[in-house]
Amino acid sequence: MRHQLELLLTAIGFFTRLPVPSWLPWSPARLAPALAWLPLIGGLVGGLCALALALFSLVLPPAPAVLLSLGCGVLLTGAFHEDGFADSCDGLGGGWDKAQVLAIMKDSRIGSYGVIGIVLLLLTKAAALIGLAQFSLGAAVIALLLAHPLSRLVAVAIAQLLPYARAEDEHSKSAAAAQLLAPSGLALAISCGLLPLLLLPLTHALMLAGAALLMVLASVRLFRRRLGGYTGDLLGASQQASETVCYLLLLALVS
Repeated sequence: MRHQLELLLTAIGFFTRLPVPSWLPWSPARLAPALAWLPLIGGLVGGLCALALALFSLVLPPAPAVLLSLGCGVLLTGAFHEDGFADSCDGLGGGWDKAQVLAIMKDSRIGSYGVIGIVLLLLTKAAALIGLAQFSLGAAVIALLLAHPLSRLVAVAIAQLLPYARAEDEHSKSAAAAQLLAPSGLALAISCGLLPLLLLPLTHALMLAGAALLMVLASVRLFRRRLGGYTGDLLGASQQASETVCYLLLLALVS
């Protein structure tokens, strides 16, 4: 139990800006098994964003309440996944071969593909959540509670199905997590990612799970073709894209 608690806190410290105890031991080797807790971290982030949305909705119309809720999510994670999405747009949009794509994604500067991609992503998220909130506040809250853990399960699944594309880069933060999860860790990730689907009717839950599976398969196919594997940026991009797809699908189901 102590070991699992340390892994959970390691995941919180790596994937969010939330404080963790100073006594927590750290080593790169701990990051790989800690990946099993990523969907639960998504549940935590989604829960806090949902709480923020509910509180802001007490005094504000749906649109500003949703935007402030999204801002809370960015603050909680330090734009960790959004940054990966922007870098992936630059790399996949501007690179012709694997070496070029990896070099562009490693560059800290953002290019036109990244700017356009992240703006469109955030606008789509906001529009979908505003539509859900206008239908009912409960629908938007449930969407946040579902999309965050499920989209992070997509990222975990991709990391289990592909090799790490920067195998030569020992200093990459994501290289430390580039190991397969043990069966117990994988079961934990799947449980944490899928359990929130119980909030939906069975047919809607199956549709959302099917959409997540399609996102995994499409991402694996694209990343294998372009890079022969994944990077941390690509996992972030998959999480963000899957989260947005969840919002859009839920909006379509209530429209």
